[in-house]
Amino acid sequence: MRLWSLHPRYLDRQGLTAAWREGLLAQAVLAGRTKGYRHHPQLHRFREVADPSRAVGDYLSALLREAERRGYRYDASKVEAMGLGERMPLASGQLAHEWQHLVRKLQARSPQWLEGLGHVIDVEPHPLFVVVAGPVAPWEVVTDRGR
Repeated sequence: MRLWSLHPRYLDRQGLTAAWREGLLAQAVLAGRTKGYRHHPQLHRFREVADPSRAVGDYLSALLREAERRGYRYDASKVEAMGLGERMPLASGQLAHEWQHLVRKLQARSPQWLEGLGHVIDVEPHPLFVVVAGPVAPWEVVTDRGR
């Protein structure tokens, strides 16, 4: 499961679709409708807010808006709750780590998409998040924390 902290505009078709599916899975997990993934590290930050279901709903709604902007048809009725009313903190180190991770994926999977992004200097976060100073999140799987 990868719940990208990056703005959905950076995701290629496969990445956006995967984020949508994984966001729906996160929604089901946070609602207690699954046996698996209950302890997945990507869900820690959603559990830290007052209403995790609304937070994941807001996450999904931004993916939905990006999909609609591109002419894709995702089923909006699958988003169960929205309106957290606050943005969640995102450490700058986490954002930088995810950007590097996405660039590596796009180099292998969608080099034309990556080229179309141009030279991104200031990576924007997903609209649910506000960037604060800090390192890679402790829940993130990183093979070398010194990077």
